[in-house]
Amino acid sequence: MHPLHRNRAAMGTLVACFVLISLYVLSIRTLVPPDEGRYAEIAREMFASGDWITTRLDGIKYFEKPPLQAWMNALTFMLFGLGEWQARLWTGLCGIFGVMLTAYAGTRVFGGRAGLYAALVLGSCFYWLLGSQVASVDMSVSAMLTLSLCALLLAQREDTGQGERRSWMLACWAGMALATLSKGLIGIVLPVGALAVYTLLARDWGLLNRLHAGKGLVLFLAIAAPWFILVGLKNPEQPHFFFIHEHVERFLLKEHHREGPCWLFLLLLAVGSMPWLGMLVPSLGDVVRRGTADTAGAFRPRLLALVWLVFIVAFFSLSSSKLPGYILPVFPALALLVGSHLGQASRASRSINAVLLALTGLGLLLVAPFAADFARHEGEAALYAAYALWVNLAGMLALGGGMLALWVGRHKQLDGYVLTLALSSFMASQVLLAGFEPLGEARAGTALLPAVRTVLTPATHLYSVGLYEQSLSFYLGRTVTLVDYRDEFDFGLRQQPALGIPTVAAFIREWQDNTARGIPCLAIARADLVFEMQRQRVHLHVVEADARRVIISNS
Repeated sequence: MHPLHRNRAAMGTLVACFVLISLYVLSIRTLVPPDEGRYAEIAREMFASGDWITTRLDGIKYFEKPPLQAWMNALTFMLFGLGEWQARLWTGLCGIFGVMLTAYAGTRVFGGRAGLYAALVLGSCFYWLLGSQVASVDMSVSAMLTLSLCALLLAQREDTGQGERRSWMLACWAGMALATLSKGLIGIVLPVGALAVYTLLARDWGLLNRLHAGKGLVLFLAIAAPWFILVGLKNPEQPHFFFIHEHVERFLLKEHHREGPCWLFLLLLAVGSMPWLGMLVPSLGDVVRRGTADTAGAFRPRLLALVWLVFIVAFFSLSSSKLPGYILPVFPALALLVGSHLGQASRASRSINAVLLALTGLGLLLVAPFAADFARHEGEAALYAAYALWVNLAGMLALGGGMLALWVGRHKQLDGYVLTLALSSFMASQVLLAGFEPLGEARAGTALLPAVRTVLTPATHLYSVGLYEQSLSFYLGRTVTLVDYRDEFDFGLRQQPALGIPTVAAFIREWQDNTARGIPCLAIARADLVFEMQRQRVHLHVVEADARRVIISNS
């Protein structure tokens, strides 16, 4: 029997199923706030306004992120219309691209079997699957950084010719530029920092002459610089906010209230690498053992992948701002390390890895009966209780997959072992994500849309009082007037204060004035603020409500 990586029919089937399923699931869930609604709405406003330079959220200048994701989503809306799968298409394609590129680089650098295993590892890592289905910039920047990492590995192979090396190095520089357009300076800071550490450890000083830095820097600036120049010319306040506030101050200061313990990303790495956690430590040890036999100055791809992983985790662990998506770019490097190690992995380490997946499944089964206890809003306990069915199914898939992989591994069927783990994790993850839909609907408030649309007209003044509903704005296709809410809009509202109403008292005066003049008004508000308006005998009618927000009208 041919090895799996040489079986073209089997490989074609795997690729086709992975791509089709990955694209199909983009359409089965509501856009969950805050991130999915926010980035979809930024792109919708860009598409509607035709302004591809100044990024806006709710009509207010919003410069926290560069525009690559917004550009791609707006282009998707232009081609396919507004919708949920359209808002996630760029993210989904980035996830698929990362897996395919990791497979190609792994094959060229480590061999065909290692390339296949690396693709199976990355394509089944829970964190990568989650990132591929969430409309957020984290997957966008991760895919572009994957291009940089894989292109660098391909360019620096010992048997690479000068022309091919130059082409791959230019692709590496292009990846850094696109990563910068995705999320900012980390697009170049992370690759350059990892490469500097690698060079010191490997003592590969000749590498500096193989980077094609002159042409690469020109290409980097040609791709990344134009938008920064244009947006700065149109908005002189943008450069200081973006480069100083969003980079230096966010890294050093805690004013964003996103701090976390220094070990947070190690925990997320462990959870996100399932079902391959048991292979992670042996894979790292394999790099150390191989390193003792390598000649100083020789290119060491495994060491580069290890440094990439460790540097990114350490970098964000030192930051004062910590969000779960920050370490998503490490998983292609992790997949290459695990994929290249699996062929030499001991039977004991393979067994431990399979047992860990089985224990994860068992843990899901044990937690499922208590799902309702995770509800934080009135009336949502039943939704969490229903979600327990999906958690149970995912747990059974993980438990069964781990036990089957343990049995297959003991019979020395390595391809079957890797495939069993990958498929069971892929299916369990998809089940967990698909089953979350009722909870996603509750968070987004989409059940309120039919009632809102019956009273909302183009002439209606629409307000958001004490909150901002990231997803509802996208579904309604309307911006709102913010009332007593700043948060991520603080910078934009300081530039354009007339776009918001600073206090509830000022809003009530405007609401009453509009009511007297016969101007229809609709507001999405916090329940406590609606109660206060009722206490003050403000004329209003409750259109609809749920556990998180209330819709009121003045007619």
